[in-house]
Amino acid sequence: MANEATIFIGKGEKPQCLTLKYANRHGLIAGATGTGKTVSLQVLAEGFSRLGVPVFMADVKGDLAGISQIGQPGPQLIERAKELGIKDYRGESFPVMFWDLFGRDGHPIRATVSDMGPLLLSRLMELNEAQEGVLNIAVKLADDQGLLLLDLKDLKALITFTAEQAKELTIAYGNVSKPTVGTIQRRLLVLEQQGGENIFGEPALDLNDLMRTDRNGYGYINILTADKLMESPRVYATFMLWILSELFEELPEVGDLDKPKLVFFFDEAHLLFQDAPKALLDKIEQVVRLIRSKGVGIYFISQNPLDVPEKILGQLGNRIQHGLRSFTPRDQKAVRAAAETFRPNPAFDPAEAITELAVGEALISMLEGKGVPGMVQRAFVRPPTSRIGPVSETERRAVISRSPVLGVYDKPVDRDSAYEQLRARAAESKAAPQEAAGRTGRGPAPQPGGWGLPEILTGTSKRQGVLEALAKGVARSVGNTIGREIVRGVLGSILRGK
Repeated sequence: MANEATIFIGKGEKPQCLTLKYANRHGLIAGATGTGKTVSLQVLAEGFSRLGVPVFMADVKGDLAGISQIGQPGPQLIERAKELGIKDYRGESFPVMFWDLFGRDGHPIRATVSDMGPLLLSRLMELNEAQEGVLNIAVKLADDQGLLLLDLKDLKALITFTAEQAKELTIAYGNVSKPTVGTIQRRLLVLEQQGGENIFGEPALDLNDLMRTDRNGYGYINILTADKLMESPRVYATFMLWILSELFEELPEVGDLDKPKLVFFFDEAHLLFQDAPKALLDKIEQVVRLIRSKGVGIYFISQNPLDVPEKILGQLGNRIQHGLRSFTPRDQKAVRAAAETFRPNPAFDPAEAITELAVGEALISMLEGKGVPGMVQRAFVRPPTSRIGPVSETERRAVISRSPVLGVYDKPVDRDSAYEQLRARAAESKAAPQEAAGRTGRGPAPQPGGWGLPEILTGTSKRQGVLEALAKGVARSVGNTIGREIVRGVLGSILRGK
């Protein structure tokens, strides 16, 4: 243990440290509002950065941005550092990249509609099972017809086309009712009003940009500005989940490394699991269990440990539990649940201690040798060395101006995709009968660019038909048991072949 890299978190009877090689075993920071969760998160992020591990986290209250600035420790912090035996305690800043879905307070961060996939899109738009089924048909049609789904207007154009061709598509793909399509269109309008046009498009996020280190070997701390985003909590949770799924899909298997490639902090974790269907919860559990082999550690932050499903909670080996109140039956249940997850310490009762913890004090249990949970200890968390609190607009702009990705994502790219392709096909379909009538004088000829049922089913010399597409799809599915064309989207890394 002496030669292993560790992050000093705090001290009680003995120092409490996170061993870096166990950091990808995931963790939990829990506690009531105002008990010190944000400081614990900041201490961990600083520790990871010092050891060259990049971090991604959301700033839901606007008070994590100060990690980019040199701290100015006051008397209380200096005294706490002295009590914990920290020598040469002084202020320090860390390399930060600011990101913002709305592009105002950081680099724009986008996904393509195709990458997001129908399951996550359904959760984003709060669709029921039938509506999700129609969305899957629409996306399958786009795949078969080579339509690129990049931004929100592509998706809107595709859904409009699906409504116009509902009768024909029902024959080839399954039931597509116009009322269901109409509901999807209305939900798309709501999503657009929530800022959906900022979420989708290109250039899409390159995950490598989240895993940078600076010239001094410090890992970059990626901060997603989320104070305004939290006004649409479902959008926040879905986008964070999309990033996790992309990390799982894109990163190669590496096994257990000496240190993680990236640590992902998921604040307000209850929003991820709230009202999530069982199928989605099962996939989240699978990702949490398997993503450690990709070198990624996930740390959930929540007020109540009961916010995290039991199967996922059991996979969170590193724990920092701040104080909880015990006024209501649910509070008492949460206290008992939190206490029972720790390896007991005969020196005190964890359930009793949780209700007595002072601000900045926590019950800490980190994984030790061979990944075994350490005996729970009551300890004070060390003070951060960076600023605790927000930054000014001038300070934020200065950080952004030094960013290694400055200019990469700032200007959106709008290339030809489903919206433009469908418009061109509609124009071609409208012009073809007039041209044919002019040549023959006997009325409209077959429409090579049209979308009649014969053309949809059998295709033309220039376009693959539905029957041909379905035949090829079956062949692909038989050859690929994962069935990329059957299920695509959220956590596609699990259900979709490369």
